[in-house]
Amino acid sequence: MTPIALTSVPNLRDVGGYRTESGAKVRTGVLYRSTDLGRVADTDMPLLADLGIRTVYDLRTADEREVAPDKLPDGARAVALDVLADKGIRSIPAQMLQVIADPMIAERELGGGRAIEYFEGSYRDFVSMPSAVSSYRELFRDLAADDSTPGLVHCTTGKDRTGWATAALLLLLGVSEEDVFDDYLLTNELLLPSFAGVFEKFTDAGGDPSLLEPVLGVRRQYLEVSLATMRTSFGTIEGYFSDGLGLDAERQALLRERMTAE
Repeated sequence: MTPIALTSVPNLRDVGGYRTESGAKVRTGVLYRSTDLGRVADTDMPLLADLGIRTVYDLRTADEREVAPDKLPDGARAVALDVLADKGIRSIPAQMLQVIADPMIAERELGGGRAIEYFEGSYRDFVSMPSAVSSYRELFRDLAADDSTPGLVHCTTGKDRTGWATAALLLLLGVSEEDVFDDYLLTNELLLPSFAGVFEKFTDAGGDPSLLEPVLGVRRQYLEVSLATMRTSFGTIEGYFSDGLGLDAERQALLRERMTAE
């Protein structure tokens, strides 16, 4: 909820601070979310280290991790969780960046609503694809364990794979759906300005910048797809955690205990 001003790590913020419907509050200083840590500036590293992060959960593909390996704070351990492994594509975000580099290619590949269709498909996959299920299972299981927090979860831009991880957790903790959507959409405010140069270059090359917005930002309808898929398959967020991820009521209660305070 609280943005943290690191110029080299946009979209970095504390997941905590929200009130739950029972009146509890999601603890701050326990879990953070961000873009990848591959470009952390030397001047920003002390600020990142001050967060005391013990575990960095990296939701990127193996190819993404190889291209931009994380720069970890001292003492932090890395946990690689490849959400998109079953897609069978080396680096979907990297491919997107290549597509949007050329307005003609971008229009062909992403125009006519195709970009939105792609992301809606990805958000369904976050709930049901086996590699996503196993990745999110390990993430939440680890967050409930001793000595795992403070933690930080990220993908490449910290908006989609990370967005579902954060939304699912907040819903389980009892945060209202509207607050969850507000947190999710905050990415547009914190991340899109970092792409100003991309938008400018695309526009100068004759492209329509509105074509990039559904790719570089997030839309409410993306998260709505994940929630609809979750409800169709599992009924409730508790059902998703128990029947989808295999985290029983005891583990869910432990997560709530570690992540919330009265």
